[in-house]
Amino acid sequence: MTRTAEQMKGRAGRLARLMPSGPSTAARTPFVLLVVLLLAGGLISLLLLNSALNEGSFRLSKLKRETTELTDEQQALQRDVDGYSEPDALERRARELGMVPGGSPAFLNPDGTVSGVPERATAQPSSPTAAPKPGASAAGPAGTASPSGSASSSASPATPSTTPTTPPPTSSGR
Repeated sequence: MTRTAEQMKGRAGRLARLMPSGPSTAARTPFVLLVVLLLAGGLISLLLLNSALNEGSFRLSKLKRETTELTDEQQALQRDVDGYSEPDALERRARELGMVPGGSPAFLNPDGTVSGVPERATAQPSSPTAAPKPGASAAGPAGTASPSGSASSSASPATPSTTPTTPPPTSSGR
């Protein structure tokens, strides 16, 4: 046993020579600085990441608001388009432009023959709600209905006075 105690003393002596003697803060200083720098860098990067996420969040909410506004505007425009494309609105606008309902259509067959009897479109009085005002001139939309311009002014006022007894035509879709 004395020998093992001497060997331990020898080993402990060798280990003691490898370890610095006395309190040494010089070896700890770089390690502490490294840990402090890593923690500070991590904190700064977290702050930058957080501010970037907040900026993205504000931009996202702004874009959502703009999307909502544009969707509302698109729906309002679609309602306007739907209102203008209703059959009643189309008919009223066509009458304002001087158009009249066409007669029976005639079709051209592939061999060049005509099927049906073509008729010239004549101005017919519209429904009582769309009748012209009493103070309106007689050569209003009915006078400009002829695309060739060959309609005489004397025939135009006579047309409304001869047809009030017949009911106005209705389209098949209503």
